[in-house]
Amino acid sequence: MKLTTPVFLISAVAFGDVTFTKDVAPIVMNRCITCHRPGEAAPMAFTSYKETRPWAKAIKAAVVARKMPAWPADPAHGEFRNDRRLSVQEIATITSWVDAGAPEGDPKLMPAIPEFPDGWNIGKPDVTINMGADFAIPKDGTIPYKYFTVDPGFTEDKWVEEAEIRPAARAQVHHVIVFIVEPGGTGSGELGGNYLTGFAPGEQALHLRPGTAKLIKAGSKLRFQVHYTPNGKEGIDRTQVAMRFAKEAPQYQALVGTALNHAFKIPAGSDNHEVKSSFTLKRDIDVVSWMPHMHVRGKSFEYTVVYPDGKSEIVLNVPKYDFNWQLQYELTKPMHLPAGTRIDCVAHYDNSVNNKYNPDATKDVKWGDQTWEEMMIGFFTYTVPNVAKGGATSTGGE
Repeated sequence: MKLTTPVFLISAVAFGDVTFTKDVAPIVMNRCITCHRPGEAAPMAFTSYKETRPWAKAIKAAVVARKMPAWPADPAHGEFRNDRRLSVQEIATITSWVDAGAPEGDPKLMPAIPEFPDGWNIGKPDVTINMGADFAIPKDGTIPYKYFTVDPGFTEDKWVEEAEIRPAARAQVHHVIVFIVEPGGTGSGELGGNYLTGFAPGEQALHLRPGTAKLIKAGSKLRFQVHYTPNGKEGIDRTQVAMRFAKEAPQYQALVGTALNHAFKIPAGSDNHEVKSSFTLKRDIDVVSWMPHMHVRGKSFEYTVVYPDGKSEIVLNVPKYDFNWQLQYELTKPMHLPAGTRIDCVAHYDNSVNNKYNPDATKDVKWGDQTWEEMMIGFFTYTVPNVAKGGATSTGGE
């Protein structure tokens, strides 16, 4: 049955009059427009037939090969509410449209472009805060991570349901992380404070479930960690973060934990070097998402949970990790993990000449900030009950 279903669907679509405005545009608006619009990460916009038509054959090739929309996770492990994969029917529709010559159809049937207030994917923000100063980006050279600490002026606790980062110089910003530095904190810890949200290739804005939010305590500051990558042109950046707040204290507080490994060395020439990390929970939590992080030598990443009774299960497998698509894998249903559960992560790296992205296969590679160095972090976002509903709860890791 699994073998015949795709053929049946493709045949069914092929006999109809498939057009862009009637059949393909709804898929584009629902699945692609978040990135394929002016000012976003994709190199071309698909907001109209005129913009999309020249890319028809390339679109077909990408969707048939399941390269787009990007979703490198193995579907055999886990169910995710932000799964980007197109259905068999959607792929069949696009294929039939291209094979028919990519006709436009009736312009009156063109669906409306989704609204993005001021460009924000989270909708109209309650507040936007920039990093407090312009940064002049040189046209070349290596720039160490830059940190900008700003006071948002919050005089009462804020519960953040949605958050999104937008660099001004998108082409020269590799990633941004905004941390929460609580009153009295220095923001100089392992990750610079409590993780609010991030921006990286392929990473989506923070959208927490109703009744769940991240806490910014009154008097806290925001610390921007910005990684600039010169591209031959000078630029000016003033990154900003937008937030939407819960109208009342939530039932659950969202936090971010990490299973990471600093102490590794990837031998020169190795094409499948393994690095492991683990984290054991001190209390019950509900995991809502996983996010593996490596650099350009990253090859694969797998999460396994080992329960206190010894039982284990693979909860996320990314067999073909892609540095250009650092996705947050949001679980369809929160996964309850009791205290004593261990989160194991296994990563593999290709430091050989066969890796076309490898900067130098002749050198051993260790942990480092820059993209030609490496990292091994298994991020996980989890929730705990907001017992003191209406007041501050725990903000530390597990």
